Amino acid sequence: MRALREAFGANFSAGLEAGAAVCVFHRGVELADFFGGFADATGEREWRRDTPVLVWSATKAPASACLLHALQERGVGPDLRVADVWPEFAGAGKDRVTVRQVMSHCAGLCALDGPVPEMMDREAVVVAIESQRPLVPVGEGPAYSPRVFGFFLDEMVRRLSGGEPLGDYWRRVFAGPMGLDFWIGVPDEEQSRIADVIAPKAPAGGEEDKEFLRAFADAGSLARRAFSSPKGLGAISAMNQAEVRGACLPAMGGIGTARALAEFHAMLAAGGDWNGRRFFGSEAMSWIAERVVDGFDKVLRRRMAFSCGFSLDPLDGDGVKLRQSFGPEAGAFGHAGAGGSVVFADPQNEIGFAYVMNRMEGGVLPGERCLSLVRAVYQELRG
Repeated sequence: MRALREAFGANFSAGLEAGAAVCVFHRGVELADFFGGFADATGEREWRRDTPVLVWSATKAPASACLLHALQERGVGPDLRVADVWPEFAGAGKDRVTVRQVMSHCAGLCALDGPVPEMMDREAVVVAIESQRPLVPVGEGPAYSPRVFGFFLDEMVRRLSGGEPLGDYWRRVFAGPMGLDFWIGVPDEEQSRIADVIAPKAPAGGEEDKEFLRAFADAGSLARRAFSSPKGLGAISAMNQAEVRGACLPAMGGIGTARALAEFHAMLAAGGDWNGRRFFGSEAMSWIAERVVDGFDKVLRRRMAFSCGFSLDPLDGDGVKLRQSFGPEAGAFGHAGAGGSVVFADPQNEIGFAYVMNRMEGGVLPGERCLSLVRAVYQELRG
């Protein structure tokens, strides 16, 4: 893919990257797996084909797939009331909240009231969720949950699977059988390969980002509270600690390669089948692909769209995309991660795409650095 290779190289030439990788699958075949640069800020470790890196909220895509798979295995769907399998969740008026509402960020569980527990204290966070009132009326979404969301996914997987942590579930059901270098909780023996994440050179600059930053500057705003609870791990450098890399943080702690994420999304683009193995049936695939909500997000301060755990590009009144983070097709779904990483599946064209990097950029959503790569893919495939 010449155009993609050139666009990828141009980002390095412009000084936008430290280390990065992009991988594309099309109709079950790997078309590109480009990588380059360095795995650290000093330029001492070269980025290799198997270099894993933190992808922040892009973790929500594979993590959400784990909960949807667990629902499928139990023979229930996302309209299940959470309290039916997690009775303590019913506190503070949440007895009728469904899995679908939480997974589409429409349950008002975007933040925690005080005293806010520490990010690394899983049990305390679970208890806080149980007593948390919806901060936005249920169904009046979206209100994106950057951190709490992952603890909800993990606890639900544990409840549905007989106690198995989500990170273990991911390895057993998906990563192991598919041979994917992606972890939600990295084992000690893999730690030395991981690229360090590096802070952005400049803050966000777009108009939508300015509105978000104004809200984030207000300590009492929903945006600030959502990105600060559970508390801790506010510094980018904290995410480079071995203890944090080894923790199961399904909202923001996934670490792996572009190839692993592209192949996983290629499986989803193929309808849940991969190499003779069926991971998702058609009903479960509809939970992943169908747009649940499309509207102004009260946390991110812009138009957002979500299915059950995945993000889609929002549409205008005529069904035209307002942006193309996941390519031109309205049915493409995936997730972006802080700093610029993007993963998505395009079922219409059977594309699995992943771009990962270690030098973060400012902005809530992917910038031109990644969007140029997405455009190059479709330019080549459409001739």
